[in-house]
Amino acid sequence: MLEVKNLHAKIGDKEILKGIDLMINDGETHAIMGPNGSGKSTLSAVLVGNPLYEVTEGEAYFNGKNLLEMKPEDRAHEGLFLSFQYPVEIPGVSMTNFMKAAINEKRKYQGLDPMNAAEFLKLMREKRKIVELDSKLANRSVNEGFSGGEKKRNEIFQMAMLTPETSCIVITHYDRLLEMIRPQFVHVLYKGRIVKTGGPELAVQIQEHGYDWIKEEIGEE
Repeated sequence: MLEVKNLHAKIGDKEILKGIDLMINDGETHAIMGPNGSGKSTLSAVLVGNPLYEVTEGEAYFNGKNLLEMKPEDRAHEGLFLSFQYPVEIPGVSMTNFMKAAINEKRKYQGLDPMNAAEFLKLMREKRKIVELDSKLANRSVNEGFSGGEKKRNEIFQMAMLTPETSCIVITHYDRLLEMIRPQFVHVLYKGRIVKTGGPELAVQIQEHGYDWIKEEIGEE
């Protein structure tokens, strides 16, 4: 589904990604861990097309299509969804209008007619029920006045409405998150490169010993 080969990227004159190789198949959950400043946020930003970052070398393919040649909105229409650490508030824009516009833009990209009002409201009810989102929240402006937990639940609701791809990359330096989201694969990103890959037990090792032992493994003091 997602294949990244020798990906290099910089912001300004600073190179941050220095040769990322990553393969994610349909239905898999991967965790990317690493100390602060290792390039985790940059990797997610590059994949979704943040214009602040420049790809200087390498390739990225999503379902066989060249991801790096797509505009950010087309990457989203193809099925990429970025979950933010701190979802932003959008005052004055109702969740209903926000989601209807997003869904119909995706349908336009796919060559489909806009979803009619009855179909849209039915879909909203179904997805709200799945994520247990209070209908009062769904009728307010996007994230305005929401608690942190409500913002994340609302973000999951948005993702459910847009039906993105079913694989997942969890980017974190907290192993506690991985107790709830169980990845099949754990990758350690350090100084712009994936230096170690393993199963869930790798997250446990990091919890117990930190990252120093990995530095020793790769021959760095």
